[in-house]
Amino acid sequence: MAQTDEFGEELADFVRRVSELKAARSVPVQEMPTVLDAAIFELDHVAEQLWPAFQRLSATGPSGIGSVDRQEQQLLKALFQRVPVPVVLVDRESVVRRMNFAATSFTGVRAGYATGRPLTGFLAHADRAAFRSQAAAVARGEGDRGLTVHLQQEPSVPVRATLAALRPSGEPRTAVLVVLQPVDEGNPSHSPGASGRGAPGRTVPSLSATTRHAALMDLVDAMTTALLGSSEGDRSAVLDRAAGVLHGRFADWVVADTGDGRLSRTAVLGPSGCGEEVAAVAAQDPAACPLVAEAVRGGSTALQVRPEDPDAFGRDASGAPVLVRADVTSLLCVPLPGTSGAVRGVLTLFRSGSRPAFSMAEAQAMDLMSRHIALRLAWSD
Repeated sequence: MAQTDEFGEELADFVRRVSELKAARSVPVQEMPTVLDAAIFELDHVAEQLWPAFQRLSATGPSGIGSVDRQEQQLLKALFQRVPVPVVLVDRESVVRRMNFAATSFTGVRAGYATGRPLTGFLAHADRAAFRSQAAAVARGEGDRGLTVHLQQEPSVPVRATLAALRPSGEPRTAVLVVLQPVDEGNPSHSPGASGRGAPGRTVPSLSATTRHAALMDLVDAMTTALLGSSEGDRSAVLDRAAGVLHGRFADWVVADTGDGRLSRTAVLGPSGCGEEVAAVAAQDPAACPLVAEAVRGGSTALQVRPEDPDAFGRDASGAPVLVRADVTSLLCVPLPGTSGAVRGVLTLFRSGSRPAFSMAEAQAMDLMSRHIALRLAWSD
Protein backbone atom coordinates (compact mmCIF):
# COMPACT_ATOMS: atom_id res chain seq x y z
CA MET A 1 0.00 0.00 0.00
CA ALA A 2 2.83 2.42 0.86
CA GLN A 3 4.58 1.66 -2.47
CA THR A 4 1.31 2.26 -4.32
CA ASP A 5 0.88 5.63 -2.62
CA GLU A 6 4.46 6.63 -3.44
CA PHE A 7 3.92 5.65 -7.08
CA GLY A 8 0.70 7.69 -7.14
CA GLU A 9 2.54 10.75 -5.79
CA GLU A 10 5.29 10.34 -8.42
CA LEU A 11 2.70 10.03 -11.16
CA ALA A 12 0.82 13.10 -9.94
CA ASP A 13 4.05 15.10 -9.96
CA PHE A 14 4.75 13.92 -13.50
CA VAL A 15 1.29 15.01 -14.66
CA ARG A 16 1.83 18.47 -13.14
CA ARG A 17 5.18 18.83 -14.91
CA VAL A 18 3.60 17.80 -18.24
CA SER A 19 0.99 20.50 -17.76
CA GLU A 20 3.75 23.04 -17.24
CA LEU A 21 5.48 21.86 -20.41
CA LYS A 22 2.24 22.26 -22.36
CA ALA A 23 1.94 25.81 -21.09
CA ALA A 24 5.53 26.46 -22.18
CA ARG A 25 4.58 26.04 -25.87
CA SER A 26 3.95 29.78 -25.98
CA VAL A 27 7.57 30.70 -25.24
CA PRO A 28 9.66 32.36 -27.97
CA VAL A 29 11.08 30.07 -30.68
CA GLN A 30 14.66 30.63 -29.56
CA GLU A 31 13.81 29.17 -26.14
CA MET A 32 12.05 26.06 -27.44
CA PRO A 33 15.20 23.84 -27.32
CA THR A 34 15.23 24.21 -23.54
CA VAL A 35 11.58 23.16 -23.34
CA LEU A 36 12.29 20.22 -25.66
CA ASP A 37 15.18 19.06 -23.48
CA ALA A 38 12.86 19.15 -20.44
CA ALA A 39 10.23 17.11 -22.28
CA ILE A 40 12.83 14.48 -23.28
CA PHE A 41 14.00 14.35 -19.68
CA GLU A 42 10.44 13.67 -18.51
CA LEU A 43 10.03 10.90 -21.10
CA ASP A 44 13.26 9.31 -19.85
CA HIS A 45 11.89 9.52 -16.33
CA VAL A 46 8.78 7.60 -17.40
CA ALA A 47 10.79 4.94 -19.22
CA GLU A 48 13.44 4.44 -16.51
CA GLN A 49 11.51 5.06 -13.29
CA LEU A 50 7.71 5.11 -13.53
CA TRP A 51 7.28 2.21 -15.96
CA PRO A 52 9.48 -0.27 -13.99
CA ALA A 53 7.71 0.79 -10.78
CA PHE A 54 4.33 0.16 -12.41
CA GLN A 55 5.49 -3.30 -13.56
CA ARG A 56 6.61 -4.18 -10.05
CA LEU A 57 3.29 -3.11 -8.57
CA SER A 58 1.37 -5.00 -11.24
CA ALA A 59 3.37 -8.16 -10.55
CA THR A 60 2.80 -7.87 -6.81
CA GLY A 61 -0.87 -6.84 -6.90
CA PRO A 62 -3.21 -6.90 -3.91
CA SER A 63 -2.68 -10.62 -3.54
CA GLY A 64 1.10 -10.27 -3.40
CA ILE A 65 1.05 -10.20 0.38
CA GLY A 66 1.43 -13.82 1.30
CA SER A 67 0.13 -15.61 4.32
CA VAL A 68 3.58 -15.34 5.90
CA ASP A 69 3.44 -11.55 5.73
CA ARG A 70 -0.05 -11.51 7.18
CA GLN A 71 1.04 -13.76 10.02
CA GLU A 72 3.98 -11.46 10.68
CA GLN A 73 1.67 -8.44 10.82
CA GLN A 74 -0.60 -10.24 13.27
CA LEU A 75 2.41 -11.14 15.37
CA LEU A 76 3.61 -7.52 15.41
CA LYS A 77 0.15 -6.35 16.48
CA ALA A 78 0.12 -8.91 19.29
CA LEU A 79 3.59 -7.82 20.38
CA PHE A 80 2.50 -4.19 20.39
CA GLN A 81 -0.40 -5.02 22.69
CA ARG A 82 1.65 -7.21 25.03
CA VAL A 83 4.74 -5.00 25.41
CA PRO A 84 4.97 -4.31 29.18
CA VAL A 85 5.86 -0.65 28.55
CA PRO A 86 3.03 1.87 27.93
CA VAL A 87 3.07 2.57 24.18
CA VAL A 88 0.72 4.76 22.14
CA LEU A 89 0.66 5.28 18.38
CA VAL A 90 -0.52 8.76 17.34
CA ASP A 91 -0.65 10.73 14.12
CA ARG A 92 1.02 14.08 13.47
CA GLU A 93 -1.95 15.83 15.13
CA SER A 94 -1.42 13.72 18.30
CA VAL A 95 -4.68 11.81 17.74
CA VAL A 96 -4.51 8.30 19.19
CA ARG A 97 -4.39 5.53 16.59
CA ARG A 98 -3.60 2.59 18.86
CA MET A 99 -2.89 2.10 22.55
CA ASN A 100 -1.51 -1.07 24.12
CA PHE A 101 -2.71 -2.73 27.30
CA ALA A 102 0.04 -1.22 29.45
CA ALA A 103 -0.86 2.27 28.22
CA THR A 104 -4.53 1.84 29.13
CA SER A 105 -3.51 0.83 32.65
CA PHE A 106 -0.97 3.65 32.85
CA THR A 107 -3.35 6.42 31.75
CA GLY A 108 -6.51 4.98 33.30
CA VAL A 109 -8.35 5.35 29.98
CA ARG A 110 -9.58 2.38 27.98
CA ALA A 111 -8.28 2.04 24.43
CA GLY A 112 -11.73 2.18 22.82
CA TYR A 113 -12.40 5.55 24.42
CA ALA A 114 -8.94 6.96 23.63
CA THR A 115 -8.86 5.97 19.95
CA GLY A 116 -9.70 8.93 17.76
CA ARG A 117 -9.15 11.45 20.55
CA PRO A 118 -6.03 13.62 21.01
CA LEU A 119 -3.49 12.17 23.42
CA THR A 120 -3.03 15.71 24.70
CA GLY A 121 -6.49 15.41 26.27
CA PHE A 122 -4.95 13.07 28.85
CA LEU A 123 -2.19 15.56 29.73
CA ALA A 124 -2.11 18.56 32.02
CA HIS A 125 -3.08 21.70 30.14
CA ALA A 126 0.37 23.29 30.48
CA ASP A 127 2.01 20.34 28.67
CA ARG A 128 -0.31 20.10 25.68
CA ALA A 129 1.18 22.71 23.36
CA ALA A 130 4.72 21.41 23.86
CA PHE A 131 3.65 17.82 23.22
CA ARG A 132 1.77 18.74 20.03
CA SER A 133 4.79 20.68 18.77
CA GLN A 134 7.22 17.84 19.45
CA ALA A 135 4.91 15.21 17.89
CA ALA A 136 4.56 17.31 14.74
CA ALA A 137 8.34 17.72 14.51
CA VAL A 138 8.89 13.97 14.82
CA ALA A 139 6.25 13.28 12.16
CA ARG A 140 8.03 15.74 9.83
CA GLY A 141 11.20 13.66 10.10
CA GLU A 142 13.16 16.01 12.36
CA GLY A 143 14.35 13.22 14.64
CA ASP A 144 13.23 11.53 17.83
CA ARG A 145 12.25 13.68 20.79
CA GLY A 146 11.63 13.37 24.50
CA LEU A 147 9.91 15.59 27.04
CA THR A 148 8.46 15.45 30.53
CA VAL A 149 4.68 15.74 30.85
CA HIS A 150 2.02 15.22 33.51
CA LEU A 151 -1.14 13.16 33.23
CA GLN A 152 -4.44 14.76 34.23
CA GLN A 153 -5.15 11.77 36.43
CA GLU A 154 -2.05 12.33 38.56
CA PRO A 155 -0.55 15.75 37.81
CA SER A 156 1.98 15.57 40.65
CA VAL A 157 3.84 12.65 39.02
CA PRO A 158 6.15 13.61 36.12
CA VAL A 159 6.05 11.27 33.13
CA ARG A 160 8.77 10.92 30.51
CA ALA A 161 7.36 10.78 26.98
CA THR A 162 9.72 9.49 24.29
CA LEU A 163 8.59 10.12 20.70
CA ALA A 164 9.90 8.28 17.64
CA ALA A 165 8.85 8.32 14.00
CA LEU A 166 7.26 5.15 12.60
CA ARG A 167 5.94 4.30 9.15
CA PRO A 168 3.22 1.66 9.66
CA SER A 169 2.95 -0.94 6.94
CA GLY A 170 0.36 -0.05 4.34
CA GLU A 171 -0.02 3.58 5.44
CA PRO A 172 1.13 6.61 3.45
CA ARG A 173 1.94 8.92 6.36
CA THR A 174 4.50 8.82 9.13
CA ALA A 175 3.07 8.14 12.58
CA VAL A 176 4.59 8.83 15.99
CA LEU A 177 5.27 6.12 18.56
CA VAL A 178 5.01 7.46 22.11
CA VAL A 179 6.52 5.57 25.04
CA LEU A 180 5.39 6.72 28.49
CA GLN A 181 7.42 6.09 31.63
CA PRO A 182 7.14 7.62 35.11
CA VAL A 183 10.18 9.68 36.10
CA ASP A 184 12.00 8.15 39.05
CA GLU A 185 13.22 11.09 41.12
CA GLY A 186 14.42 9.04 44.05
CA ASN A 187 11.07 9.39 45.76
CA PRO A 188 9.16 6.13 46.35
CA SER A 189 5.91 7.87 45.49
CA HIS A 190 7.33 8.49 41.99
CA SER A 191 8.32 4.92 41.32
CA PRO A 192 6.21 2.74 39.04
CA GLY A 193 5.01 0.50 41.84
CA ALA A 194 3.89 3.36 44.06
CA SER A 195 1.31 4.75 41.67
CA GLY A 196 -0.21 1.51 40.46
CA ARG A 197 1.98 1.28 37.35
CA GLY A 198 4.42 -1.39 38.39
CA ALA A 199 4.59 -5.06 37.48
CA PRO A 200 1.78 -7.41 38.51
CA GLY A 201 1.98 -8.27 42.20
CA ARG A 202 3.48 -4.91 43.15
CA THR A 203 0.56 -2.66 42.19
CA VAL A 204 -0.41 -0.26 44.97
CA PRO A 205 -3.00 2.36 43.96
CA SER A 206 -2.27 5.88 45.17
CA LEU A 207 -4.57 7.35 47.81
CA SER A 208 -5.52 10.32 45.62
CA ALA A 209 -6.45 8.09 42.66
CA THR A 210 -8.49 5.81 44.92
CA THR A 211 -10.30 8.78 46.44
CA ARG A 212 -11.18 10.22 43.03
CA HIS A 213 -12.39 6.83 41.81
CA ALA A 214 -14.57 6.38 44.91
CA ALA A 215 -16.08 9.84 44.41
CA LEU A 216 -16.97 9.00 40.82
CA MET A 217 -18.52 5.69 41.85
CA ASP A 218 -20.61 7.54 44.47
CA LEU A 219 -21.77 9.94 41.75
CA VAL A 220 -22.73 7.10 39.40
CA ASP A 221 -24.60 5.40 42.24
CA ALA A 222 -26.46 8.61 43.09
CA MET A 223 -27.41 9.06 39.45
CA THR A 224 -28.69 5.48 39.16
CA THR A 225 -30.72 5.88 42.35
CA ALA A 226 -32.25 9.13 41.10
CA LEU A 227 -33.17 7.65 37.72
CA LEU A 228 -34.66 4.43 39.09
CA GLY A 229 -36.06 5.73 42.34
CA SER A 230 -39.20 7.20 40.80
CA SER A 231 -41.51 5.64 38.24
CA GLU A 232 -43.25 8.89 37.40
CA GLY A 233 -42.22 11.78 35.27
CA ASP A 234 -41.85 12.78 31.63
CA ARG A 235 -38.61 13.72 29.93
CA SER A 236 -38.40 17.06 31.71
CA ALA A 237 -38.78 15.42 35.12
CA VAL A 238 -36.12 12.83 34.32
CA LEU A 239 -33.66 15.48 33.18
CA ASP A 240 -34.45 17.63 36.22
CA ARG A 241 -33.53 14.72 38.52
CA ALA A 242 -30.36 14.00 36.58
CA ALA A 243 -29.36 17.66 36.57
CA GLY A 244 -29.98 17.84 40.31
CA VAL A 245 -27.50 15.00 40.92
CA LEU A 246 -24.81 16.62 38.78
CA HIS A 247 -25.28 20.19 39.95
CA GLY A 248 -22.95 21.31 42.70
CA ARG A 249 -21.10 18.11 43.49
CA PHE A 250 -19.91 17.57 39.90
CA ALA A 251 -20.47 20.79 37.94
CA ASP A 252 -21.23 24.44 38.66
CA TRP A 253 -23.60 24.66 35.70
CA VAL A 254 -25.85 21.98 34.21
CA VAL A 255 -27.68 22.72 30.97
CA ALA A 256 -30.11 20.14 29.53
CA ASP A 257 -31.54 20.21 26.01
CA THR A 258 -33.93 17.59 24.70
CA GLY A 259 -36.33 16.92 21.86
CA ASP A 260 -36.91 14.84 18.74
CA GLY A 261 -35.53 16.72 15.78
CA ARG A 262 -35.19 20.28 17.08
CA LEU A 263 -33.95 20.55 20.66
CA SER A 264 -35.39 22.84 23.29
CA ARG A 265 -33.81 23.93 26.56
CA THR A 266 -35.28 21.80 29.34
CA ALA A 267 -33.29 22.68 32.45
CA VAL A 268 -30.60 25.14 33.53
CA LEU A 269 -28.96 25.01 36.95
CA GLY A 270 -26.24 27.51 37.84
CA PRO A 271 -24.36 28.85 40.85
CA SER A 272 -26.32 30.56 43.59
CA GLY A 273 -26.63 34.29 43.11
CA CYS A 274 -26.46 34.03 39.31
CA GLY A 275 -30.17 34.22 38.59
CA GLU A 276 -29.76 36.73 35.77
CA GLU A 277 -27.11 34.59 34.05
CA VAL A 278 -29.21 31.44 34.50
CA ALA A 279 -32.21 33.16 32.93
CA ALA A 280 -30.06 34.29 29.98
CA VAL A 281 -28.82 30.75 29.33
CA ALA A 282 -32.34 29.34 29.71
CA ALA A 283 -33.57 31.75 27.02
CA GLN A 284 -31.00 30.52 24.49
CA ASP A 285 -31.91 28.50 21.43
CA PRO A 286 -29.87 25.25 21.57
CA ALA A 287 -29.49 25.40 17.79
CA ALA A 288 -27.44 28.58 18.28
CA CYS A 289 -24.92 26.74 20.49
CA PRO A 290 -22.16 25.25 18.27
CA LEU A 291 -21.16 22.69 20.91
CA VAL A 292 -24.71 21.38 21.23
CA ALA A 293 -25.19 21.29 17.46
CA GLU A 294 -21.94 19.36 17.03
CA ALA A 295 -22.94 16.87 19.75
CA VAL A 296 -26.20 16.22 17.89
CA ARG A 297 -24.42 15.74 14.56
CA GLY A 298 -21.44 13.72 15.75
CA GLY A 299 -22.91 11.93 18.75
CA SER A 300 -19.65 12.12 20.72
CA THR A 301 -18.65 13.74 24.01
CA ALA A 302 -16.67 16.99 23.93
CA LEU A 303 -14.24 17.85 26.74
CA GLN A 304 -12.63 21.28 26.74
CA VAL A 305 -10.27 22.84 29.26
CA ARG A 306 -10.02 26.63 29.11
CA PRO A 307 -12.10 26.78 25.92
CA GLU A 308 -10.29 28.71 23.22
CA ASP A 309 -13.43 29.79 21.35
CA PRO A 310 -15.57 32.09 23.54
CA ASP A 311 -18.52 31.57 21.19
CA ALA A 312 -18.46 27.75 21.48
CA PHE A 313 -21.71 27.85 23.49
CA GLY A 314 -23.21 30.80 21.66
CA ARG A 315 -24.21 34.19 23.02
CA ASP A 316 -27.01 35.40 25.25
CA ALA A 317 -29.67 37.95 24.28
CA SER A 318 -27.32 40.84 25.15
CA GLY A 319 -24.69 39.52 22.73
CA ALA A 320 -22.23 38.39 25.42
CA PRO A 321 -20.53 34.98 24.97
CA VAL A 322 -22.05 32.55 27.48
CA LEU A 323 -18.69 30.94 28.29
CA VAL A 324 -17.19 34.34 29.17
CA ARG A 325 -20.17 35.50 31.17
CA ALA A 326 -20.27 32.26 33.17
CA ASP A 327 -16.47 32.30 33.69
CA VAL A 328 -16.21 28.76 32.32
CA THR A 329 -12.81 27.11 32.83
CA SER A 330 -13.75 23.63 31.60
CA LEU A 331 -16.79 21.99 30.07
CA LEU A 332 -18.32 18.66 29.09
CA CYS A 333 -20.91 18.37 26.33
CA VAL A 334 -22.50 14.92 26.33
CA PRO A 335 -25.12 13.62 23.86
CA LEU A 336 -27.98 11.42 25.03
CA PRO A 337 -28.40 8.68 22.40
CA GLY A 338 -31.80 7.32 21.52
CA THR A 339 -32.60 3.67 20.90
CA SER A 340 -32.53 4.27 17.14
CA GLY A 341 -29.08 5.86 17.29
CA ALA A 342 -30.28 9.45 16.86
CA VAL A 343 -29.37 11.93 19.59
CA ARG A 344 -32.44 12.82 21.69
CA GLY A 345 -30.81 15.27 24.03
CA VAL A 346 -27.59 16.94 25.14
CA LEU A 347 -26.23 17.63 28.62
CA THR A 348 -23.66 20.41 28.95
CA LEU A 349 -21.70 20.85 32.18
CA PHE A 350 -19.58 23.88 33.13
CA ARG A 351 -16.99 24.35 35.82
CA SER A 352 -15.97 27.88 36.63
CA GLY A 353 -13.53 29.85 38.75
CA SER A 354 -10.79 27.97 40.55
CA ARG A 355 -12.52 24.59 40.50
CA PRO A 356 -10.32 21.81 38.98
CA ALA A 357 -10.98 21.09 35.32
CA PHE A 358 -12.87 18.01 34.18
CA SER A 359 -10.57 15.02 33.78
CA MET A 360 -10.71 12.21 31.23
CA ALA A 361 -11.87 9.81 33.96
CA GLU A 362 -14.76 12.16 34.79
CA ALA A 363 -15.60 12.40 31.09
CA GLN A 364 -15.75 8.60 30.96
CA ALA A 365 -18.02 8.48 34.00
CA MET A 366 -20.29 11.13 32.45
CA ASP A 367 -20.36 9.13 29.22
CA LEU A 368 -21.60 6.13 31.22
CA MET A 369 -24.23 8.16 33.06
CA SER A 370 -25.46 9.71 29.81
CA ARG A 371 -26.35 6.22 28.53
CA HIS A 372 -28.26 5.54 31.75
CA ILE A 373 -30.13 8.83 31.40
CA ALA A 374 -30.93 8.05 27.76
CA LEU A 375 -32.39 4.67 28.75
CA ARG A 376 -34.54 6.30 31.43
CA LEU A 377 -35.77 8.84 28.87
CA ALA A 378 -36.78 5.96 26.57
CA TRP A 379 -38.85 4.43 29.39
CA SER A 380 -40.65 7.75 29.87
CA ASP A 381 -41.96 7.80 26.27
